[in-house]
Amino acid sequence: MRAIILAAGRGLRLRQMDDHLPPKCLLRFDGMSLLERHLCLLSNAGVDEIVLALGWHHEQVEAELERIHWRPEIVLNPRFELGSVLTVHSVHDAMTRGGEVLLMDADVLYDARIASALIGGSRPVNRVLIDREFEAGEEPVKVCVRNGLVVEFRKKVDPSLRFDTIGESVGFFRFDEAGANRLASLVAGYLARDCAHLPHEEAVRDLLLERSQIFEIIDATGSPWIEIDFPEDVERAKREILPALHPVTMDAPAGTAIARAGTSE
Repeated sequence: MRAIILAAGRGLRLRQMDDHLPPKCLLRFDGMSLLERHLCLLSNAGVDEIVLALGWHHEQVEAELERIHWRPEIVLNPRFELGSVLTVHSVHDAMTRGGEVLLMDADVLYDARIASALIGGSRPVNRVLIDREFEAGEEPVKVCVRNGLVVEFRKKVDPSLRFDTIGESVGFFRFDEAGANRLASLVAGYLARDCAHLPHEEAVRDLLLERSQIFEIIDATGSPWIEIDFPEDVERAKREILPALHPVTMDAPAGTAIARAGTSE
């Protein structure tokens, strides 16, 4: 299983607090960066191949990798100021080289139970994680489910839409080989239509709604997690989420030398 961690963005909303903040994946909670937590949790869950999609201040992220002695594959998106759909396109090779793929936002502080919900099970699947306990508003990406199928996946939901369940997307996805290939194709289509400025969630939405793949919707409600977007998220992470997390420890694997690739067009 291959995990692709998206960590190319500038985190502009968070930098309202401090314009000198590092990339969000380097924010530290209880002495450990979000990035190191990601790597430890994935390794503990048996994920042996990790690809980092980097952009803004990538050299700081690489310095953190050297510090903690981890050597994942690195792909650089030099046009990171555009939408995250371009970052996903930059890892097209990793998406399509075969096997199952995890697609994960880097700016999430989360518990091992979230990783287990995403990775658990022995058969290849497509999987979306949701949390039914979320704050109302236009910021959360909502997942609306009717009769076991996703009927909407966006921040704004049509009030007339009928659904059985609604939850916030955790920002983590699992794809089997066919699902990963199809998502990569949809993302390439966005670039062909000059839509590189859009978030990658739009391509994920297309995949969910076109019904070409079967998806499991996994309810992760009750497992602590938070996406770090705003200064108040940092404070809530420290105050509420961090104390609820299971301890994370893991020695870094030997790995191979850090690989680096440019953006695929």
